[in-house]
Amino acid sequence: MREEASRIWSAAPYSDYLRVLARLHLGVSLRGKLDPSDVVQQTVLRAHEKAGQFRGETEAEWMAWLRTILGNVIAMARRRYASDTRDLGRERSLQARLDDSASRMEGWLAADQTSPSQRASRHEQALRLAAALARLPSDQREAIELHHLEGLTVAEVGLRMGRTRAAAMGLIFRGLKALRGLLEEVSGEG
Repeated sequence: MREEASRIWSAAPYSDYLRVLARLHLGVSLRGKLDPSDVVQQTVLRAHEKAGQFRGETEAEWMAWLRTILGNVIAMARRRYASDTRDLGRERSLQARLDDSASRMEGWLAADQTSPSQRASRHEQALRLAAALARLPSDQREAIELHHLEGLTVAEVGLRMGRTRAAAMGLIFRGLKALRGLLEEVSGEG
C-alpha cells in the first residue's frame, strides 16, 4: 500500500496549495530575494526525488509530508540568505506555523467534517481554494491569506500591506466576494 500511495500521488497538483503556504511563510527578508513559485518548484522537485521515502498512506499524511519538505526548503533558503548560523528553534517554529496555516485553511473550509470521506472532500476543497486564491488579484489574495490563513486582524493586515484598516477591509471584502465566485465557477464545472 505504501508504494502504491507514493506512486499515485504527485506533488505537482498541490502546487497552488504549497504556494499559498510559501507566500505566508517566506518572511519579509526573503520575499525580495526569492519568489514563492521558485520555493514550490524546489519543493515539488524534492518530493519527486524522495517519493520512495514517503511512509504514509493517506492524503492528509501526503500533504503533511509536502509541508515538511516546504518547511525544509524555506529553512535552507533562510540559511543561505542569512548571515547567522542554523537555528533549530526557528526551523521548528516555521514548521509549526506552516502546519497552523494549513489547519486554518482546512478549518476555514469545514470545521465539522470528521468522517474519512468528509476529510478527503476537505483536502480536495483546500486544493480548489488554493487554485482559486491564485486567480485573485495579488493585493486581494494577500489580504485574505494574511487575515484568514495567518490569523492577523484587519488592522494588522493593513499595517503589513502598508494600507489603512479601511483599505485592508475593502480588499478582504472584495477578495472574498471574488473568491466565492471563483469557487462557484469551479464547482459548477465538476
